[in-house]
Amino acid sequence: MADLKIAPIGGSSTQHGAGHNAVARNVARPLDLGWVQGVRVNLSAAERRVATLPGRRTVKKDAQAAWLLKAITCIDLTTLNGDDTVARVQRLCAKAKSPVRADILEALGMADRGLTTGAICVYHRFVATAVEALAGSGIPVAAVSTGFPAGLVPHDIKLKEIEASVKDGAQEIDIVITREHVLTGNWQALYDEMRDFRAACGDAHVKAILATGDIKTMRNVARASLVCMMAGADFIKTSTGKEGVNATLLVTLIMIRMIREYQERTGFKVGYKPAGGISAAKDVLNYQFLMKEELGREWLEPNLFRIGASSLLADIERQLEHHVTGRYSAYNRHAAG
Repeated sequence: MADLKIAPIGGSSTQHGAGHNAVARNVARPLDLGWVQGVRVNLSAAERRVATLPGRRTVKKDAQAAWLLKAITCIDLTTLNGDDTVARVQRLCAKAKSPVRADILEALGMADRGLTTGAICVYHRFVATAVEALAGSGIPVAAVSTGFPAGLVPHDIKLKEIEASVKDGAQEIDIVITREHVLTGNWQALYDEMRDFRAACGDAHVKAILATGDIKTMRNVARASLVCMMAGADFIKTSTGKEGVNATLLVTLIMIRMIREYQERTGFKVGYKPAGGISAAKDVLNYQFLMKEELGREWLEPNLFRIGASSLLADIERQLEHHVTGRYSAYNRHAAG
């Protein structure tokens, strides 16, 4: 498993993920409308690229187990339900600290590696609960903010919500953009909004949720990705998980190619987070393959790659158990919260 070495999770105010390949934090730059308007997407070529991925790249046995263990370190273990409770969040935090049963880790030779998920993601109300439950673990708490999921509350309320979550101990803020700015091509308004969100976050890292299922076209996805990065986003993220269409390989390809273009022009590395609809271990492997092929090995680490998921961890644990024992267990033996 040397190619996919598992590193401990940690956070930093000025760098992505101190403790595992820390990189300089993205710095906002002036809005370049010429660059934004010049973005084009070859949709047919992109569709062909992702269509060939599942059949072209496969891993089996020990190699698959290594990739799945790496995926666990990148999961933002999430609960964003109307019936969330303090007890559920506490259980989720316990699972984040011990995401795989001890006997499975022992059989895989990973018992002493300090395996954890990348973060916990909750509503603002539960930030303090999660911070307390995760104290001393090094696992950051991410809070959804800015009127999640629709993002239609007044701008000043959005900023106050961010500030409140940071005050309660959130180290990462997942904001939702105003889709109207994208749909009407008001890139200045999107830039100004995102710049304010970044400023309100302070030392907390900000993930910009584009709600790709709502903004209609791949060109819009590409342009919105670029504008958010120009305004200082640390990560760009596909979805809230509440849209009709959430993360897809096609959207992922478009967004990570904008990350690559942004890095080539500015020198800054921006992270990527697909979210919504990724619930099977076999699916997450395709996202990992795409990240490595398009952006490189560095984007397999939690400082530059996160996966927003609630049920994915249970399936990964089942697959790891099958790898060790040759048997599948019921999903309820791997409940996350």
